[in-house]
Amino acid sequence: MTPEPTDEQLLLRTIELAQLARAHGNHPFGALLADGAGRILLEAENTVATERDVTGHAELNLVRAASMELDGEALAGATLYTSTEPCAMCSAAIYWAGIGRVVYALGADQLTALVENVSDEPTLRLSCRDVLMRGGRAFYVSGPHLKEQAAAVHEGFWG
Repeated sequence: MTPEPTDEQLLLRTIELAQLARAHGNHPFGALLADGAGRILLEAENTVATERDVTGHAELNLVRAASMELDGEALAGATLYTSTEPCAMCSAAIYWAGIGRVVYALGADQLTALVENVSDEPTLRLSCRDVLMRGGRAFYVSGPHLKEQAAAVHEGFWG
């Protein structure tokens, strides 16, 4: 599935956010929330290291902020874009927030291959589709896209 031009632009921004997270001393992950017209509503970086919080994933940070600032209707009409496929924890938060669409760059299986080759970092092998599609409402999930660009931010990080 080919991403729409707006999807591609917003995914590139999440990769930039992942680069910023890495520059700030965190794991290289970034996410943003956009409305139906593609306007960026909120952005977030991973803060696991700097905040000393294992739940400080970019998507979860984004969902926390979005839940405080936006109502249910706005969340349902929004798209969460992320530099890497959301993990099971983040996917559950996306589900509970009521966000209706997820678009990601690097797939979880591709990230796992990068991480397992060079580190002892634990992984939970469960795709976001497996989590989101088991709920009681429809979800749109698109990805992976821009795999090479998204993988580049991880080069040399995990080992």
